[in-house]
Amino acid sequence: MTDLGSRFSPAPNTTIAPDTGEPGFGIYVHWPFCAAKCPYCDFNSHVRHKPVDQDRFVAAFLKEMDTMRQLSGSKVVTSIFMGGGTPSLMDPQTVGAILDGIARFWHVPDGIEITMEANPSSVEAERFRGYRAAGVNRVSMGVQALNDRDLKFLGRLHDVADALKAIRLAREIFPRMSFDLIYARPNQTVEEWEKELVEAISYAVDHLSLYQLTIEEGTAFYGLHKAGKLIVPDGDQSALLYEATQEITARHGMPAYEVSNHAIPGAESRHNLTYWRYGDYAGIGPGAHGRLTKGSAKLATATERHPETWIEAVERDGHGILDQEMLGVEEQSDELLLMGLRLREGVDLARWSDLSGRDLDPDKEEFLLQHGFIERIGNSRLRCTPSGMLILDSVVADLAC
Repeated sequence: MTDLGSRFSPAPNTTIAPDTGEPGFGIYVHWPFCAAKCPYCDFNSHVRHKPVDQDRFVAAFLKEMDTMRQLSGSKVVTSIFMGGGTPSLMDPQTVGAILDGIARFWHVPDGIEITMEANPSSVEAERFRGYRAAGVNRVSMGVQALNDRDLKFLGRLHDVADALKAIRLAREIFPRMSFDLIYARPNQTVEEWEKELVEAISYAVDHLSLYQLTIEEGTAFYGLHKAGKLIVPDGDQSALLYEATQEITARHGMPAYEVSNHAIPGAESRHNLTYWRYGDYAGIGPGAHGRLTKGSAKLATATERHPETWIEAVERDGHGILDQEMLGVEEQSDELLLMGLRLREGVDLARWSDLSGRDLDPDKEEFLLQHGFIERIGNSRLRCTPSGMLILDSVVADLAC
């Protein structure tokens, strides 16, 4: 392990506005390019061996923003998120042009959260300072593991030394930072994971995203798993790892506010809260999704995933939208329940009832209450218990019927 001294010093106090508890309106911009495709990844990411024409992509992003502004109407933006892919492969000037474009089409108040994803292998101090100067005030690092063996297994291009250097730079430059770790890796013990997690917390981060390794169809890991060459922890071991995650993060002042996300109180991801609170968001770029309220309905949008096909469509039509669907009250109420029950704050029952036009089935609610899978927060909200989070999909299916 590379020694970078004691806990990293956090960046100066942020001016990010406090969370109001409202769903908000977010802008998501997808940069689809990566230096390499990780074997577990089923995100819309693509490797190109020739330089990407960033100016051309900026022009396309701005064109699609214009279309999304027409669909959304005038809105006050509460968060911006640049995801991927690997957005830290963008030049700082590209990031600045994208943020300027968003401010041109919507109202962007001072102090909103502006997040960019970054990989440690593509981090340089000069680029980080350029992103900060462009307006980024929160970075989310794809670290994934804190030992070189597992980083190699996960197909990452960085080693632990690179990761710690990137974390240190992020803490010096950005007011807020988060990083991701993947657990439930092959042969991983609870003790090993506990040690790694405590180490992660020691680096003075204010937010951690902690995901169990899942085997997704279409990935390199899927073929290995199907052939019996990749064995992941079974359900019982995964549950033990999950329970250890909850206990350690809570003990160190970073409790779960969502199934896989942990933060010091006040440092929760505002953008992701918009998703989970079922707010509106415009999705821009190849493979981006959006939800935009249109009267009593919600417009669900999805864009073309292939970058070159997307950019040709935008240049031709002004957007790369492939699918548009108006969601009725039943679909919206199901989505509200599915997203809201991921949160520790739970679901606003009055909002769900107003949207669905009905109350929860009392017999099904009572069954889940008696078995300790859900609990009431006063008379106004409902949430999953830690046990319920382990079977979240089943809980949602029972309550939605």
